[in-house]
Amino acid sequence: MQTTSKPDYREPSVLQAAAPLIALIITLAASVYLFGEDSSYGPNQIALWVAGGIAIMIGFYNDYSWADMEEGIKEGIAVALGAMLIILAVGSLIGTWLLSGTVPTMIYYGLELLNPSLFYAATALICGIVALSIGSSWTTAATIGVALMGVSAGMELSPLITAGAVVSGAYFGDKMSPLSDTTNLAPAVGGSELFEHIRYMVYTAGPAFLIALALFLILGLNADATTSLIELERMQLELQNTYNIGWEMLVPLAILLYLAATGKPALPTVFFGALIGGLWAVLFQGELITNIAGGDASAVASLKVVWLALSDGVAINTGAEKLDSLLSGGGMSSMLNTIWLILSAMTFGAVMEKLGLLERLIRGVLGMVKSTGSLIGATLFTCFGANVLTADQYMAIVIPGRMYREEYIRRGLDPRVLSRTLEDSGTLTSALIPWNTCGAFMMGVLAVSPLEYAPFAFFNWLTPLIALVYGYTGFRILRLAPQEKPAT
Repeated sequence: MQTTSKPDYREPSVLQAAAPLIALIITLAASVYLFGEDSSYGPNQIALWVAGGIAIMIGFYNDYSWADMEEGIKEGIAVALGAMLIILAVGSLIGTWLLSGTVPTMIYYGLELLNPSLFYAATALICGIVALSIGSSWTTAATIGVALMGVSAGMELSPLITAGAVVSGAYFGDKMSPLSDTTNLAPAVGGSELFEHIRYMVYTAGPAFLIALALFLILGLNADATTSLIELERMQLELQNTYNIGWEMLVPLAILLYLAATGKPALPTVFFGALIGGLWAVLFQGELITNIAGGDASAVASLKVVWLALSDGVAINTGAEKLDSLLSGGGMSSMLNTIWLILSAMTFGAVMEKLGLLERLIRGVLGMVKSTGSLIGATLFTCFGANVLTADQYMAIVIPGRMYREEYIRRGLDPRVLSRTLEDSGTLTSALIPWNTCGAFMMGVLAVSPLEYAPFAFFNWLTPLIALVYGYTGFRILRLAPQEKPAT
């Protein structure tokens, strides 16, 4: 009987392993320089393809066949397929929740928490509530964050501390929201389940945010707020004029949270929440739907508006530009660019992994890793380094995730430990780097450099520090049961 021997591939050199990453760094830097905050909407994807192409050429040189590399790409994309489906469902959820009044009601009651004597802490809390409801730190900072920066200036409060509070709150809400793309991406790369990942993040994100709130309270003790909150009160009035606001609008949120808390699968839970949002819009926002439909109050017109909210989102016109920006968007189509970026990133990472290039790069690092704490520390540092070098938070999640995933399994660590660590550094440190797309965006909307607000973005740097402490102490570090460990 004839047997087929395993192909004899060449061992990649350090230079070969580094070449695609160097190309990626150069092309991503050029992308950010040329396109700024728009670099994630196409240019970064091309950079990933170019770097991936260089890796493929190295693969051919090392005697890999295209079939080998194509199989690796398929396996890499399959890892993130579940997350991409959830992200599409999240787009629909955002669309119907904007239409139903669920998100506007959360924003309305969040604004009522603002107290001039507790401005910094209230700013972080409000941004946290809004980001949690919409799953976007960028949208939160560009709308509520901008308004709060204006109020801060009128009160002659510190713009640096205010910006730090906005970023802290926006990233806390984004990180803990099932609507966030990075919150979906991290468990997909790490191999955990979305809602289990979010529950596990509470142990690092919760204490970090509570400490941040305490620090903002201390900083605000001597703040002298003398200006009225006319701008925010106007936003509340516009919300009331556009929507029926009431606690009953939060029922879709309560249903979603109940399903998540009872362990229901993420994809059907999120899409069911989107459908409930559409039903709530028909029941409680009839006048708004009629206006969107051009005055047509028929059942068919209402169905079309809800259907379009699921697919393409909504465009709300309140007469206030900032509020319109906050309340418009959603739909599956709004997530297509994120899907494009994830596909490109996973393709690049899969090729690097299949060809042994990532393993070659981290071999030296893992040689110095002796404990769980040092492994988590290495992951945190690699995520931060990826944010610095690649200028993109998606890269800071995908690349370290693929680099360390097998090592976490080999050491018997639950996948949630990796996915949480990826977010603790990959997501949160991105906003602290001026040339990162996240840092550049925050600087653009808040008019404060990340280097200036970073000392006051307490949540963003406290969380990785807490994760590091947990790693070395073993506190809340989950391990796989013996029967769950892969066979050796």
